[in-house]
Amino acid sequence: MAALSDIAKPAMTRPEWRVRAGLLDYPEAVAFMEARATAIAESQACEMVWLVEHPPIYTAGTSAKDADLIDARFPVFKTGRGGQFTYHGPGQRVGYVMLDLKRRKADVRVYVRDLEEWLIRALARFGVKGERRAGRVGIWVARGEREDKIAAIGVRVRKWVTFHGVSFNVDPDLSHFTGIVPCGVREHGVTSLADLGVPVSMAEADAALKGAFEEVFGPVRPG
Repeated sequence: MAALSDIAKPAMTRPEWRVRAGLLDYPEAVAFMEARATAIAESQACEMVWLVEHPPIYTAGTSAKDADLIDARFPVFKTGRGGQFTYHGPGQRVGYVMLDLKRRKADVRVYVRDLEEWLIRALARFGVKGERRAGRVGIWVARGEREDKIAAIGVRVRKWVTFHGVSFNVDPDLSHFTGIVPCGVREHGVTSLADLGVPVSMAEADAALKGAFEEVFGPVRPG
């Protein structure tokens, strides 16, 4: 992994796109994001989208409620992103998005909507209809009389630079979500591409995410 000091000052808004192989400990990811977001704000690094996988962990956002932690079978990390409890683990692609909204549109609501659009377009590449729901951040899939979340969003913005981002369920162990009330929503479930009968590799999911990201946010540069 390149040191922040080795990253040239950006000449334009074109995020670096980087995929991290293997499982990355969550605290290490947070530390890197904190440093990168600061460097972006100081024009010392270009924007970045970082795709990772984590070992099983529950993360508590700034609105997390103790009652929503049902079974702490995995480590619990209190993090600075918005939102409540969520789960990260193998088979789930986490996309950390570090963009300078001053160079784009300084509107956090528009940014979150763009993240939703990114996920919806990525799902569409596999024939899955992802949908927004009023009052519920994230992307949902209708399944007859029920609906399940397939992708979550939790962001933080500092000096108009974004970090944290999205999680996209490719083929995680869905039983791991039962230790929490995901995002504080009790009346709906969680699903994945595999659970929907759409088995894809992580590389295929990454390709869909990259193509959809460029449609919504513009071109990226290889990491």
